[in-house]
Amino acid sequence: MKAAVFHKPGDISVDTVDDPRILHPGDVILKVTSTAICGSDLHILSGGVPQTTDLIMGHEFMGIVEEVGSGVTKLKRGDRVVVPFPIACGSCFFCTHGASPHCENSNYEHYGPEGNLTDKKGGALYGYTDLYGGYSGGQAEYVRVPYADISPRVVPDNLTDEQALFLTDIFPTGWSAIDWAQLKGGEVVAIFGSGPVGLMAQKAAWLNGASRVIAIDVVDYRLEKAKAVNNVETLNPNNVDVVEAIRQKTGGRGADVCVDAVGFEPDRSFMDRVKSAVNFEVGSMKVLDMCFEAVRRAGTVSIVGVYGSPYDNFPLFRMFDKGITVKQGQAPVLNYIDHLIELVRDGKVVLDDIISHTLPLTEAAKGYEIFQKKQDDCTKVVLKPGL
Repeated sequence: MKAAVFHKPGDISVDTVDDPRILHPGDVILKVTSTAICGSDLHILSGGVPQTTDLIMGHEFMGIVEEVGSGVTKLKRGDRVVVPFPIACGSCFFCTHGASPHCENSNYEHYGPEGNLTDKKGGALYGYTDLYGGYSGGQAEYVRVPYADISPRVVPDNLTDEQALFLTDIFPTGWSAIDWAQLKGGEVVAIFGSGPVGLMAQKAAWLNGASRVIAIDVVDYRLEKAKAVNNVETLNPNNVDVVEAIRQKTGGRGADVCVDAVGFEPDRSFMDRVKSAVNFEVGSMKVLDMCFEAVRRAGTVSIVGVYGSPYDNFPLFRMFDKGITVKQGQAPVLNYIDHLIELVRDGKVVLDDIISHTLPLTEAAKGYEIFQKKQDDCTKVVLKPGL
C-alpha cells in the first residue's frame, strides 16, 4: 500500500510499504477514506518531537472497516467509522476513570508514571513516535486499529467524511480546552493560535456560552479565517500589545479563560531562540507566558498546544499570586465524542469550513510543506487515498 512515511526531520515521502494485518483478536483493518495533517505532525517533521526510525504518520483518519478480528463484536465489515487519536484499551484504571489518553495497556514499551522527556510516556497515539507506542498512523491506504470495540464510532449516514473527520482530534481537543474551564455563560475567552485546534476551540467557546471570543495569531490570513468562520474578535501580536488589549477589552481584569493552542514552536525572535539554546530548552513557552499574563485573577488557562521540555524561569509566582487554574494534556476524546457527533449530525456546529486544501495521499509531502510554511493561505490539509 501507499503511506506517508517519516524518515528523518524534514523528510516525509509517500512510499510503498507492507499492508497492515490483524495482530490481535480485537483489531480491525480500516480502508482509509480521509485523513488529515495535524499541527502536532509538524513537531515530528521539525525534529522538535524526536523520532529515530521510519514511521507511518497520521492520527486524524477515518474509513471503512475492511477486515475484522475474531474478538471484535461492535463493528462489522463495511462500517464507516471515525477513529479517536488516543489508543485506549477500555479496561485499565485510567480508561475506566475518564482519562483514556493515559491508558496503561496501549503503550507497551514506554509507558510509565514519570512523564519523562525521552521515556515513560502516557498511552499510545496513532502515528506519533516510538515513545507513544510506535503504532503506524492513518496517512495511508490502510491502517490497523487495535481495541476496535472501544474507540471507533460509526459515522451517521447523513455526514460526509469532511463533516466527520475532525471528530478524531482537533474538535475534541478544542472542546477539551473549553470544557476544562467549566464556563457558566458570559465569559470572555481568549484563544492564542488560530490554527486548526484554535479554530475549533473558538467554535467550542461559543457553543459553551462565551459572551466574547478573542482570537490571537501572528498570521493575518489565519485571523481572517477565524473571523470568517467563527465571528470572533482578532488580535495580532505583531501589531498590538495583546495582553494590554485584552485587559482593555475586559475592564482591566483580563480574560476569564485563556487557551494556549500553539505549544512549544511559536513564531519567535532570534534572542528567544538564543535563550532556549542556552537553557537547553526545546522551543519556547512564550505563548503560555502571555496566557498567564492575559488571564484574569482566579481565571483558567487551558493548554492544548504540545510541550515537550522543561523551561527555565517558569512563572509559578504569577500563577500563585493570581490564583490561576491550569488544565492541560491530550484530549480525552472518548469523554466527548458521542456528544460531539450529535452536535455535528444535528447541524449545531460546522467543522469542514476550516479546510483549505484537499490533496491525494500521493501528494502528502506537498501538503506538509504548504502547511508547515503557511503557503497558499493553508489552514488545514485533508488527504484522500482514493484520489
